[in-house]
Amino acid sequence: QVQLVESGGGSVQSGGSLRLSCAVSSFPYKRYCMGWFRQVPGKEREGVAAIYSDGSIYYPNSVNGRFTISQDNAKNTLYLQMNRLKPEDTAMYYCAAHPSWVRLRSTDFTYWGQGTQVTVSS
Repeated sequence: QVQLVESGGGSVQSGGSLRLSCAVSSFPYKRYCMGWFRQVPGKEREGVAAIYSDGSIYYPNSVNGRFTISQDNAKNTLYLQMNRLKPEDTAMYYCAAHPSWVRLRSTDFTYWGQGTQVTVSS
């Protein structure tokens, strides 16, 4: 079965950087969308980056220019490089996958990791 396992979260000061990783296994689909989401208690899960099987990438305005999504197909790993972090980036971060092209909405994704916490202090 499909498994997604995130790592790389932690605590960092405002302006710092973190790189999240998501190890993907048993995901055989050639047409897909993979994404990163974040969630804080009491709020909806928010998409922060998506990458599609044709190589196209999408970011919402809130993170555009600061976050970079990438994938290493040889390692079956998805990454999220986060630079110039702000306290408002504090959240649980999740990677997700779906076996077709979908919008960056949590309700559209089928497979999820367990999450990794990112805390940015001012």
